[in-house]
Amino acid sequence: MQHAISISEMTKKVGPQLEVMARAIETCVHCGFCLPVCPTYQVLGEEMDSPRGRIVLMKSVLEGELNVQDVRPYIDRCLGCLGCVTACPSGVQYGDLVMPFRAHTQKQYSRPLMIQVRHTLVHQTLPYSGRFRSAASLGRLARPIGKVMPKEMQGMLALLPDKIPEAKPLPDFVPAEGTRRARVAFLAGCVQQVLEPEINWATLRVLARNGVEVVIPRGQACCGALPQHTGEKEQALQFARRNLRAFPRDVDAIITNAAGCGSGMKEYKILFKGLDEEELVQEFVSKVQDVSQFLANLGLVDSPTLPKPVKAAYHDACHLAHAQGITEPPRRLLSQVGNLSIVEIPDGAICCGSAGTYNLEQPEIAAELGKRKAQNILNTPAEAVVLGNIGCMVQIQNHLQNLGKPLPVYHTFELLDMAYKK
Repeated sequence: MQHAISISEMTKKVGPQLEVMARAIETCVHCGFCLPVCPTYQVLGEEMDSPRGRIVLMKSVLEGELNVQDVRPYIDRCLGCLGCVTACPSGVQYGDLVMPFRAHTQKQYSRPLMIQVRHTLVHQTLPYSGRFRSAASLGRLARPIGKVMPKEMQGMLALLPDKIPEAKPLPDFVPAEGTRRARVAFLAGCVQQVLEPEINWATLRVLARNGVEVVIPRGQACCGALPQHTGEKEQALQFARRNLRAFPRDVDAIITNAAGCGSGMKEYKILFKGLDEEELVQEFVSKVQDVSQFLANLGLVDSPTLPKPVKAAYHDACHLAHAQGITEPPRRLLSQVGNLSIVEIPDGAICCGSAGTYNLEQPEIAAELGKRKAQNILNTPAEAVVLGNIGCMVQIQNHLQNLGKPLPVYHTFELLDMAYKK
């Protein structure tokens, strides 16, 4: 039997990221408060598919008691929603453990062939807007033969929209209307630019209306969240370094309108732990804000109003609510919109199953979570859904459609934009 070594010994061998992982492991007291809020535990009911169980598994791998091949499937079934972080009374930073663990064990883990093909396809298309647009268009053409394709590919086709919107390239600069109140740099995102380009245009219009000057750096890349969350550390570093070079520092904030992207950029602190750029990253991350947080703190210049009364269910994207702790700012903005009533979703803190690429790589679990989220929305009097993340939007739209009750799903800033057009 392989001799177990301590976390402290392992840290000396592997480096600074293991220090972060070790702290997360040692903080856990195995109390079980994470179990009721863990989506995979709720669906599968297995201890090893809970945060508490996964922490034990990861510790055992790091100490040499279990092998990566047996443990990684349980780790890969984690959505990374971080609902456990919000619920944990001990303050376990689970994200500081699961992401570095995936990166640390990536080269030791061998996926089945078709799963590896899917993994590679996802990582070589989604973070690149041009490639993704081409792949999505080809995927739509392949839909008629989808049922004869390998099952690992069928979920990807099912999530594609019926129509890919026309490309609408963003300008390099958008001036503020009236008195300039702030200057920001804007992350355009990759998937959102293909699937829902109007979200970015609505965001730019609302910011300009509120006196915010916006710079859209031409050399920016994907935020890196997708590869970082799935263990592809080198790809994540490549994207992050491009963004560190591209984004100006003479701005009040670096903003994003996608919860996953904002969380991903804030996680550069983990990604660059122990690397030469660590100090530069601290400065960069200190400026990163979700657009809802930024505008709520700045304040609206006037009161937008919808043309007619609407009841909308507000969905908390996990990487906004749990990863960034942002729940009140978007609600504060929406509360100032005339003719809009916000209703809460039962079990709203539970993930919808999107979680970056989770609904592509774990389609069965994601589908169950999406169905539950859609049903919970339909159990409210809502006439629409409003949220702050493109992945959640695609997931919820699909599952409302599957239940035969499609509701309009809006980004927070699309709804604000609509209200300003009164």
